[in-house]
Amino acid sequence: MSTETKHYLPTVDNLQAAFPADVDGQKVAQDWLDSFSKAVKANDVDGVLALFHPDAWWRDIFALTWDLRTFQGSQKIRKFLEDRLAGAKIQNIKLDNARVDHPFDDLTWIELQFNFQTDVVGGTGIARLVPTANGEFKAFLIWTNLESLKDHPEKTGPNRNFAPNHGKWLDQRKREQEFADGDPDVLIVGGGQSGLDLAARLKLLGVSNLIIEKQDRIGDQWRNRYSALCLHDPVWFDHMPYIPFPESWPVYTPAQKLANWLEFFAEALELDIWTSSVVTKAEREEASGKWLVTVQKGDGSERIFRVNHLVFALGLGGGNPNLPNIPGRFQGETLHSTLHHAAKDHVGKKVVIIGACTSAHDIAADYAEHGVDVTIYQRSSTYVMTTKEGMPRLMQPLYWEGGPPTEQADRLSNSVPIYFSKLIAQRKCAHIHEADKELLDGLHKVGYRTNFGEDGSGFLFLSLKRVGGYYLDVGACQMIIDGKIKLKNDSELEGFTKTGLKFKDGSTLDADVVLYATGFGDFRDPIRKLVPGDVGRKLPVIWGLNDEGEIRATWRELGTPGLWYMMGNLAWSRFFSKHVALQIKAQQEGIFGERYSAPPVY
Repeated sequence: MSTETKHYLPTVDNLQAAFPADVDGQKVAQDWLDSFSKAVKANDVDGVLALFHPDAWWRDIFALTWDLRTFQGSQKIRKFLEDRLAGAKIQNIKLDNARVDHPFDDLTWIELQFNFQTDVVGGTGIARLVPTANGEFKAFLIWTNLESLKDHPEKTGPNRNFAPNHGKWLDQRKREQEFADGDPDVLIVGGGQSGLDLAARLKLLGVSNLIIEKQDRIGDQWRNRYSALCLHDPVWFDHMPYIPFPESWPVYTPAQKLANWLEFFAEALELDIWTSSVVTKAEREEASGKWLVTVQKGDGSERIFRVNHLVFALGLGGGNPNLPNIPGRFQGETLHSTLHHAAKDHVGKKVVIIGACTSAHDIAADYAEHGVDVTIYQRSSTYVMTTKEGMPRLMQPLYWEGGPPTEQADRLSNSVPIYFSKLIAQRKCAHIHEADKELLDGLHKVGYRTNFGEDGSGFLFLSLKRVGGYYLDVGACQMIIDGKIKLKNDSELEGFTKTGLKFKDGSTLDADVVLYATGFGDFRDPIRKLVPGDVGRKLPVIWGLNDEGEIRATWRELGTPGLWYMMGNLAWSRFFSKHVALQIKAQQEGIFGERYSAPPVY
């Protein structure tokens, strides 16, 4: 493998260079940044590259490319600089802070944070410098990030509205919510966390927007899921922008509690939302470039909006439920996990759950606690990590008690290229596997099949690539070990019988209820139902990683101008909603540059 594609941690052994014990990290950082600033100002590509390790990584998040890009190795970074450096006009580079950081015993680098500007944007950057054999420090990782638009600040803090409002607010809000005086600039389909975060960001940038939500209440996406649903990410990872969770908030949030918080968030930030409403058609008007979007309200009335931007914020479950094609005729009940409500609905019945990831385990545990005869049918191996042992190791020190402010944690976390973060995850997950050894051994004894994720990297890359394949254990695994949850995984499924399931080895499994915990289909399907065929055909694949290790077709336009996709868990929605809002604001103001994009995948 050539050095251009070689992925490794810059440890003492790999660098063949020791980190000096008496190094003045602040001075090294300032000297490096001064040299970087001088070379950038002179558009000196060779001068910039001289400050980088040959196997360095550069990740840019919309600051210099108006896209999500990662370049690894001198050759790719050179091409990027040759294409973009002169036009970017990077200026006013200033050191924010620097420190010596020790991610592992054999890995030490100088981490420096800086601010910069271009003619259009305000940016933040992070570089990590490593020693070389000749004593110089060079950048091994660098990150440039779109933080703001010059001359277009958010309406927060000193930019908030200082004018008193005596008796007019209620009527004003009513007209705003009805859009009685005109159409919004942006129409957002979906009122989950990603839609709400984006709406809030846009509102505070002065971009009018309306959320169309099919549910009766904001939060129903979580409120109406199965009653046992609880977040497996810790609270420090899940804060929403502008209004963090209270200090008393539990570490792991019950779904119904989160639902109520989303409703509160929308009300507190005065977001404009039409609930019990659906988009029935959307087409782009070529002459004006606007989207004509037909919305049907709960009372059956319709309104056609003409908007500049149409954003689908349909979430990780935005696709249609994935229902496996199982031959045969079953006389019992079948349902997807999205339609399941509570274990008490099936007390006294035999339940088989097809699937062995998060939803399957959560639902099975709820059944077991209610005395229901439940069996998980595991079709392939599952990555298992306990939240008790895994979450502190993965989340500390950024997203844990005593960690940095959330915005700072987000910058540090996202400054690491995704494929590089895989190397870090492999080390952390090895420790987690050892800590979970007793539980994993117990699972193996009863025949449960596990894996360690892609190349031993745990659940993150399973989530990034396929949005599944793992279970973050909060108790169901012990129930499997103890036999409270039964397990079937010794033969491929052949089909239904009238009374259950039959398998290729001749075995059968009786059931009254078969529940599919099988995830979702193509995220593009709901969009294709609403847009013209030529637009639908141009939709690139949503989610998964491209060759650079960046998420595909999310947080930017979807093959057609003004058509966007916004999604993610609470952390990703919080972070990337700012970037989507700033892109839209830049287009509204006529200051958006040209995207420098990797080839899309269709």
